[in-house]
Amino acid sequence: MCSVVKNRKFNDQPFPYHHELEMEIATLTNLGVGLGRVALPGDGQDKSRAGSSQQRDPSGGWVVMVPFTLPGEKVRARVYRNHKNYSEADLLAVLTPSPHRIAPKCPLFGSCGGCQYQHLTYAEQLVWKRRQVAELLKYMAGVEFSVMPVIGSPREFGYRSKLTPHFHAGRANPPDEPRLVGTTRPTAQPIGFLKQGTRFDIIDVPTCPIATPEINEKLTEVRAKTQARLAAGEYKRDSTLLLRHAQEGVVTDYDAVIHEVLGVEPDLRAGLAASTANPSGGRVPPKQPLRLHFLARDFFQNNPFILPAFTGYVREQAAGSGAKFLVDAYCGSGLFALSCAPAFTRVTGIELSETSVKFATENAAANGIANTTFRAGDAAQIFAGLDFAPADTAVVIDPPRKGCDESFLHQLFAFGPRAVVYVSCDPATQMRDLKGFLAAGYRLTAVQPFDLFPQTRHLECVITLVKGG
Repeated sequence: MCSVVKNRKFNDQPFPYHHELEMEIATLTNLGVGLGRVALPGDGQDKSRAGSSQQRDPSGGWVVMVPFTLPGEKVRARVYRNHKNYSEADLLAVLTPSPHRIAPKCPLFGSCGGCQYQHLTYAEQLVWKRRQVAELLKYMAGVEFSVMPVIGSPREFGYRSKLTPHFHAGRANPPDEPRLVGTTRPTAQPIGFLKQGTRFDIIDVPTCPIATPEINEKLTEVRAKTQARLAAGEYKRDSTLLLRHAQEGVVTDYDAVIHEVLGVEPDLRAGLAASTANPSGGRVPPKQPLRLHFLARDFFQNNPFILPAFTGYVREQAAGSGAKFLVDAYCGSGLFALSCAPAFTRVTGIELSETSVKFATENAAANGIANTTFRAGDAAQIFAGLDFAPADTAVVIDPPRKGCDESFLHQLFAFGPRAVVYVSCDPATQMRDLKGFLAAGYRLTAVQPFDLFPQTRHLECVITLVKGG
C-alpha cells in the first residue's frame, strides 16, 4: 500500500530493495500485521554460505510482515526493509482473498496508520484478538489459560469520543508522498494522523469513520480554522488538536471541564441475578447512571458505548473475590472506584495527580456515594497509611500502556491484597507484569478481553488474580 523511500543504508540481505515476491499469509501478529514465510535462495543447500547467518523461523522459511493482509491469503508484496530475522513489505495485490475480507469503510484505509482491520469482518476481528491474547499469555507469561471470547463494542464504527489530529507547522509532506489513486495532492497543510509505515509524515484526514458523527461534523469547522491559522503563519511548532464528544457537545479546549454520564451494569452475564450480594449486607442496586466530570485533556476511556459492560465486569470480578474493601490504584477521576463502590463497604482511590483527586472527590459527592475517599499518593509510598486489612481487600489497577513499574509492583506485593483486577490497554505489557504476580504467589482466575477499539489492533484486557492456592 504505502511505499517507504529507500534509505541509503538499506540492508540488502536477504532481499534487495523493492524485491517483489508472492507468498501466503499464515497469521496476524498482535500489531495487526499479516505474517508469512518464504523460502530463501539456498535454503536446504550449503548452510555455510554467508547468507546462512540470517535467522530463519524454526517452522521453516524467512518471516515477512505485510500490513493489511489476512490469514490464508496469497499476496504479492514488495520488500522495503530487512531486519535481523524478518523483512517488512508493502502489499501490492491480493491474489487469493480471505473469505473474511470485506471492503473497508474508509477511503484512507491502508494509507492512514490509525486502523488495521477495516478489511476484516467484525466477528473475525474478535476471534483474532482473543487468539492474540492467548498467544501473549503463552509466550510472554509462560501460561496456557482459557481466554474468554472478546466482548465486542455495541458500535463497530462511530464509537470514538475523542480525536486528536496532528499537523506540522511550516512544512508540508515530501513532494513524492504517495497518495490514493484518483485523488489530487492537497494544497493545504495535511491535518490528520501518521501515514502508515512512517514516523513523521501526516496524512490528511477530513473525516474519520470510527469517530462519533458529532466529532466528524465539528472536525470540518476545526480544520478550516486551523488551515486559516496555518496560512497566516500563526503556528511556530507542530501541534495536536483535541475534539472530545461529551455531554456539552464536542469540546476543543484542552482545559475545559466536561461531563460524562454512563449507565453502570451490576452484572455482565445475562444469566446472573439483576443484583449481586454486597459484603456490607445490602444489595448492589440495579443499573443506574454514573455522572463524572473532569478536564477535557484528562485520560478517560474513549468508547462510552461499551463502558457499562466494561465497568460492570470489573466490579463483578473485584466483588467476586469476597473482599470487603477496594483500592483503585490508578483512579483518575474515579471511574472504577465509583462504579464499584456499591459492592464494597469502603473504597479508596489513589492517584498521583492532585487535580484528578479533586475531580474524583467531587464526582463521589455528585453521585451521592459516601463510602469512597480519594487521596494523592506518593509514588514511593502508594499504600502508606491505608487501614484496609490486605486479606479483605481487592485492588483494581489500570496503568498506562507501558504497564506497571517495578516500584509499584514491589509495593503492591508487599501490601499483599486478597485479589487484583488488572485492566490494561496493552496485553503485551500486562502479560510481562503477570509473571511478577505469579512469582509473588498470585494465581490467574480469569482473562476477559474487551474490544474498546473496533477496526484497530488495540483492545482492553481484564485479568483477575487471587492470592494463594
